[in-house]
Amino acid sequence: MLQTEAAATSQRPAESRPGRNVCVYCGSGPGTDPVFADMANELGRSMARSGLGLVYGGGDVGLMGIVARAVLDGGGHVTGIIPDFLRRRENMLDGAQETVVVPDMHTRKRLMFERADAFVALPGGIGTLEELVEQMTWAQLGRHTKPILLLDVEGFWRPLMDLLAHMRMKGFIRPGLELSYLVAEQVKDVVPMLEAAWARRPPAGDAYLEERF
Repeated sequence: MLQTEAAATSQRPAESRPGRNVCVYCGSGPGTDPVFADMANELGRSMARSGLGLVYGGGDVGLMGIVARAVLDGGGHVTGIIPDFLRRRENMLDGAQETVVVPDMHTRKRLMFERADAFVALPGGIGTLEELVEQMTWAQLGRHTKPILLLDVEGFWRPLMDLLAHMRMKGFIRPGLELSYLVAEQVKDVVPMLEAAWARRPPAGDAYLEERF
């Protein structure tokens, strides 16, 4: 395992990028429905089979630990990015090919963005929601074009999608500022949907980092 300490100016090591990387946002707990763990395991194995690397929060607990171990078990590449203050609480995954320890949450999110070609949201708590909504916001404002996908197993993300529809109906998501995201109800659809989105992605660069940090 390669473990590094990252500062705000850290650059991505070339060897940490196996083709395309997918950043997975998910809970540091397993949730109450066993299907969530099954889904995380299936997603990790699907990513490994497809040659997609995982970028995630670096822990070995909850859904994040399940998806990371599944990628590793399938022979895939895992990059964990974890703030120093969470190293003990979230139990860093020893088997990851690379673990980047950062000083704060802002640096973690920036590096996760830099190293990812797409974002997939599994069930999770307020931290998962915050990470997801930030990517949605910056995509809405034209600061990046990387695919964002909600894995809506058991209707987990339906309340959020209902809220977004409510915002649109009330005029707070206006024409020209529509949100762009994908929704998959089954794990088997995730990789094909991402690949189709990559094929449609415009060649313009992403300006997120220059403006956000």
